[in-house]
Amino acid sequence: MPQIPEPRTLRDLRESGHVHRTVKAEIRENLLERLRAGQPRFPGIVGFDETVLPHLETALLAGHDLVLLGERGQGKTRLIRTVTGLLDEWTPVVDGCEINDHPYAPSCARCRRLAEEAGEELPVSWRHRDERYGEKLATPDTSVGDLIGDIDPIKIAEGRTLGDPETVHYGLVPRSNRGVFSVNELPDLAERIQVSLLNVLEERDIQVRGYNLRLPLDILLIASANPEDYTNRGRIITPLKDRFGAEIRTHYPLSVETELQLIRQEAALDEVGADLPDHLVEVIARFTRLVRESTAVDARSGVSARFSIAAAETAAASAVRRAALTGEERAVTRVADLPGIVHSLRGKVEFEVSEEGRETEVLAHLLRRAVAETFRGTIGGHDLSPLLERFSEGAQVESGAMVPAADLLRGIGPVPGLSKIMSGLGIGDESPGHAAAALEFALEGLYLLRRLSKDEVDGTTVYRT
Repeated sequence: MPQIPEPRTLRDLRESGHVHRTVKAEIRENLLERLRAGQPRFPGIVGFDETVLPHLETALLAGHDLVLLGERGQGKTRLIRTVTGLLDEWTPVVDGCEINDHPYAPSCARCRRLAEEAGEELPVSWRHRDERYGEKLATPDTSVGDLIGDIDPIKIAEGRTLGDPETVHYGLVPRSNRGVFSVNELPDLAERIQVSLLNVLEERDIQVRGYNLRLPLDILLIASANPEDYTNRGRIITPLKDRFGAEIRTHYPLSVETELQLIRQEAALDEVGADLPDHLVEVIARFTRLVRESTAVDARSGVSARFSIAAAETAAASAVRRAALTGEERAVTRVADLPGIVHSLRGKVEFEVSEEGRETEVLAHLLRRAVAETFRGTIGGHDLSPLLERFSEGAQVESGAMVPAADLLRGIGPVPGLSKIMSGLGIGDESPGHAAAALEFALEGLYLLRRLSKDEVDGTTVYRT
């Protein structure tokens, strides 16, 4: 954590020259500074540079609260969380304040009382921008007390009067004062609870039960929603939609390259402990796109980016399992590790009713298509006749998820041109595991192009002429 600023009293803060800015002014000025300097504004966000981010930046510069609208797994929550990076790194607050009042303008009853008593000696503490973010997943059981606040019975029991404003227990929204607050899946929030946010968005204040309490809030409110939620599970009430300044539509990656970048960035392959060659990452990326485009899949539900990430981790884990059981020194993912993702990820996809009972068959077919497309795009134009000659001589190659790389290479013997195949796949490592991964991919591609035959028995695959 960077060093905390030194001012510890209101007097020290004034002498330091600190200027009080609202949250939206902070974000606007910091965003403009990064735009002028050509610096990243939303680190870790992939595929939105030319589509979503320009609209988001425009909304933030306009000082608008906003709704991100998109299917599941499009990175809405990740994008919302990066907005806090546009806040000032440190901001002063009245020490001990539950709602982060600025020392120059205390608003809650406690801080106003302290300001009168302490004067210029009002104690000041500092909050980092990472602490200025609040989030609530909208669920049907969410109450107004959770979001806005309620009477604290403990404080009443301590002897305070019921009309004392200091008996209020603040909810998540006021506790995020002078920061960013996110409501995920807003349409799932009961309509009567959505009403409690009307004042927050328009009048910028809150009301707690019957208290004569006007608490001005300095907050940026961002919500996320699924388009289907407007008509199916729930809806955003019209007055609340009207109070949001912008509605921004998100999307899934538009290109294979973006999908590849996303998988490489998000998949925890280092933790799994296996190498995942680039050509298999491309297979998974193409597989995900084919599933999204398939007429057998319910397009309204969407296919989350988490699908491709989990597929990469599952395939890598299969290689780790093989290495542990067979004694391989290095776990390298191969084509034989891909079929397992069909069974483990089937639950992530919503199919059309007409495809009931054919889910595994559909996914397996799409996976074969992804392998074939990747093969054509990488080594499909290479001269693979030396490899085919090995089979014309009667060679048979046994493969499978439990066949070690050394056994696979030993089964086919020396293959002229294997180094060119590896080069065509972008594999620079000449270890047995990577060589076997390249060879097995070539064999699968030749099978899918009907140049070889393949028999599968009890988890073992045999390639032959």
